[in-house]
Amino acid sequence: MRSKAELEAAIRGAGRAVLMVNVRSRRGRRLYDTARALLDEAGLEFAEVHPVGEPDRLGELFEKVLARDPDLVVVGGGDGTIAEAVGHLAHRDIALGVLPLGTTNNFARSLELPLDLAGAVRELRDGKVADVDVGWFEGTPAGGAHAADPDGEPGTRHIFANMVSLGLSVNVAEQVPHELKRVIGRAAYAVTAARLLPRHEAFKATIRIGDETYEMATHQLNVANGAHHSGTRIARDASPDDRLLAVYRLGDHRRLRLASATARHVLTGPRRTLAEEEFLTTDQVHITTDPPLSVDVDGEIRGRTPISVRLLGNALRVIVPQGFVDT
Repeated sequence: MRSKAELEAAIRGAGRAVLMVNVRSRRGRRLYDTARALLDEAGLEFAEVHPVGEPDRLGELFEKVLARDPDLVVVGGGDGTIAEAVGHLAHRDIALGVLPLGTTNNFARSLELPLDLAGAVRELRDGKVADVDVGWFEGTPAGGAHAADPDGEPGTRHIFANMVSLGLSVNVAEQVPHELKRVIGRAAYAVTAARLLPRHEAFKATIRIGDETYEMATHQLNVANGAHHSGTRIARDASPDDRLLAVYRLGDHRRLRLASATARHVLTGPRRTLAEEEFLTTDQVHITTDPPLSVDVDGEIRGRTPISVRLLGNALRVIVPQGFVDT
């Protein structure tokens, strides 16, 4: 592995760069030509350009692209597209560049990237190479079989960039109408949540961190590596480069508490800290639920509880603004 400085020098020199844009998404399709023009104006050259119209084939395309050893892979899309990229680029001597073309762009926000396309392109040109944390998820396959545990029991495994979620948000992600998302953007998630909440049942979660066990009832439980959830900062000191997972619930077993906790999360997230009692911070956590629940990992259903989540520190190289604190 080259040092970050060596990789950055290679990218700024005659390094090999690849551009991949999900043009199936609303903003990707609408802004693809604009993105190409801005990248050209910034003097950024690409050995390969792939407008991706079939997101299901992203994994196959990444394997082909990475076989040619690029120095930089710039990916345009939402959090789902970026999650696919992170899974392929973690632990590689390759930098990921992000064009935020999604609805919430949680990962781009956590990297402190501008959300406007011109600003994001400017950071690709002027930014630096940093290494940030990612998460490692192990869960029970949706069809049953084996559960994951800290001792390595086989299960379904995925690297993730931002968030593992249990509860109402999983139902929302499954049922939010695509047409509504296209028309009103991320507000579609709030509208869908309001529709589903009156019928949503609370669950009991048992959280094991080291030798400590915590039990709680809730409608929503999150394990965050990144700093944002639903486009909102979870805490002012949360970062994808802090060597911490943040475990937190929204509300308790009462439905109205979920609504008020979500509102408080939106209003106070930029001011609160991870030291406050609503957060459990760790580098590894094991969670069981009653009843067993589907689990959302960076926007995709990746299995069921029980699950184990652990941190992979400094496992991903990314292009970030010069002011990003790289630890």
